[in-house]
Amino acid sequence: MKLYALLASALIGVASISPSFAADYKSEYKVSTVVPAPFPWGLAADKWIELVRERSDGRINMKAYPGTQLVAGEQTKEFTAVRKGAIDMSVSSTINWSPQIPEMNIFALPFLIPDYKAMDALTGGPVGEEIFEIVRSKGVEPLAWAENGFRELTNSKREVRSPADLEGMKIRVVGSPLFNDTFTAFGANPAQMSWADAKPALTTGAVDGQENPLTIFTIAKMHLVGQKYVTTWGYVADPLIFAVSHRVWNDFTPEDQEIIRQAAIDAGAYGIEVARKGLTEGDDSLYKEIEGLGVTVTHLTDEERQKFVDASRGVYEKWTEIVGPDLVKKAEESVANR
Repeated sequence: MKLYALLASALIGVASISPSFAADYKSEYKVSTVVPAPFPWGLAADKWIELVRERSDGRINMKAYPGTQLVAGEQTKEFTAVRKGAIDMSVSSTINWSPQIPEMNIFALPFLIPDYKAMDALTGGPVGEEIFEIVRSKGVEPLAWAENGFRELTNSKREVRSPADLEGMKIRVVGSPLFNDTFTAFGANPAQMSWADAKPALTTGAVDGQENPLTIFTIAKMHLVGQKYVTTWGYVADPLIFAVSHRVWNDFTPEDQEIIRQAAIDAGAYGIEVARKGLTEGDDSLYKEIEGLGVTVTHLTDEERQKFVDASRGVYEKWTEIVGPDLVKKAEESVANR
């Protein structure tokens, strides 16, 4: 009887050990990002890594690989690499994944998203849920949203208040046909290139301007590469998604999946906070900081902004068909009801 009691006790002890500790995990999980800290994008990724390490008691170790170095800098190839398991995890822009997931172009429809409340209504509502379902169906587990921010225009030539001011100006844009169509509609000459190639091109004058969140302007010191004019127009937003390849995700225990997901949610909230710092009605310190660099910051009036809306309406209608009219309608309703 004593022997049976000892065996039973041993079995109970084994059963009580958390399956998390029994899992055979990688020594390191690679996390792909485009930019590192101190950019908000990189800060969000680092916070995710930090929280997962803490909450798993060091059992799950992740490392950020910025510059999309895991895909040789080819930003638009990142989703395919995550789906195939060549990349374990990522904090990724919807823009960079849009070539493989057309529905993600919803966030880049020109002038769909007028403010932060509208952005939150999309990512936190039915549109965000549908995007996550699509990503999940393609072999990648989406966990949470973060934010790169509204993409504003900078250039080295002149103040831009109307599409006529962009006429013939060479503007670096991301590798998405939608961005090419939008800037062509404005009369500009769009040049698609990765961020790694953009700064050298601006330095040499090969391109005149670019569009990006203003946090990038100060951290990357864009005023030193000739970017003397900024136009705030909020023409598109750039949400970020925390994601894990299903080939990796399915190896985690349910307990650890919850740790990783909640850490992403918390890191995403932090990322959104730092991405918006200095750019809200209650805090415009980033605009003032940029002006302090000798840069002209132009805030479009409603009438001026409408000229760009009108110029890009054909692009909006064309890409509504590509994104999906039902999803666009859902997005428009979410924005209207924000």
